[in-house]
Amino acid sequence: MKQVQEAYIVAATRTPIGRSHRGYFRNTRPDDLLATALRAALAQVPGLDPKAIEDVICGCAIPEAQQGLNVARIGAVLAGLPKSVGGITVNRFCASGLSAVQMAADRIRVGEADVMIAAGTESMSMVPMMGNSPSLSPTIFTNPDDIESYGIAYGMGLTAEKVAQQWKVSRDAQDEFAYQSHMKAIAAMKAGEFASEITPVEVAERSVNLESAEVTVNTRTVNLDEGARPDTTVEGLSKLRTVFSARGSVTAGNSSQTSDGAGALILASEAAVKRFGLKPLARFVSYASRGVPPHIMGIGPIEAIPAALRYAGLNQNDIDWIELNEAFAAQSLAVINTLGLDASKVNPMGGAIALGHPLGATGAIRSATVIHALQRKNLKYGMVTMCVGMGQGAAGIFERV
Repeated sequence: MKQVQEAYIVAATRTPIGRSHRGYFRNTRPDDLLATALRAALAQVPGLDPKAIEDVICGCAIPEAQQGLNVARIGAVLAGLPKSVGGITVNRFCASGLSAVQMAADRIRVGEADVMIAAGTESMSMVPMMGNSPSLSPTIFTNPDDIESYGIAYGMGLTAEKVAQQWKVSRDAQDEFAYQSHMKAIAAMKAGEFASEITPVEVAERSVNLESAEVTVNTRTVNLDEGARPDTTVEGLSKLRTVFSARGSVTAGNSSQTSDGAGALILASEAAVKRFGLKPLARFVSYASRGVPPHIMGIGPIEAIPAALRYAGLNQNDIDWIELNEAFAAQSLAVINTLGLDASKVNPMGGAIALGHPLGATGAIRSATVIHALQRKNLKYGMVTMCVGMGQGAAGIFERV
């Protein structure tokens, strides 16, 4: 049996994130988005023999319909990977992509693989949040105590309202947080900060002339996330009506955007790095997932972050860059305030409120963000963390090398 070894990220990329239903990728299949990300990741390591890849692990939160039937394997085949490369789809809802990275790293760390791909893909345009035909246990409708044990049935927005109430996060604070998310994202785009992590995608749009029956195909290349709005103001956000509770504080403006996108990372052992002449971008350091009460699922990172730090042998102040997925402003602020996170290190380029949250892809996407940010800013440690539907939290730590 091989000894425990380090897992290095040697490639990391993602597609732009499109708004669901009416955005860039409304007609683009999630398996095609995944294939695009996989090909782009491979292009970053021209010296790597694709036959050395052991497996593709892909996160997807609603793995059915266009992203069903083991989308990991389908994406690998569409990307032209050797047929010897396997594929498995994993689901930890919003942490699916990050769990894929953890699982790929662990295969390498225990000596069972030398090269792995971790990815995530999600089309919220094509597959609705609860799937096309959700079927929940009828028990939750007969036992009131069980309703809260199903975070999704209870409603993500209502869990955010619970967090806002219990952690005393005001509407004003939520709207200000949302505004800053947009402003940071716009500033980062103008500065070209996303260029190193994003793979441009060519999108085809078809139109039909009903008189001539001719089909016209127009193509365009998209290379930036679609959700950030430069005209966002706190005043405008404050006028939005609450969505989930008449007397609540959670609105569409201070919640994450439903989105489409994909991301992919290639991980390798030290032996593979030397064999193929690869240049590591980062080392996978640690990962932790924890469960929390489903009706306040947004606080998941409060439990997961300290555990990931403990496994890494690090203190909170050691982390230079934190990608905290902004499912809702309420839960983001509850996490930041409770743990005492340095706000200047949290989502310096904006978060899901501005950039979007394609569920199972987000963990892989935000991992690409933090890995390239560490390189670009010459920082040492970065973290990706998020809350998870039905009451979980996850956190992963990376070290620039």
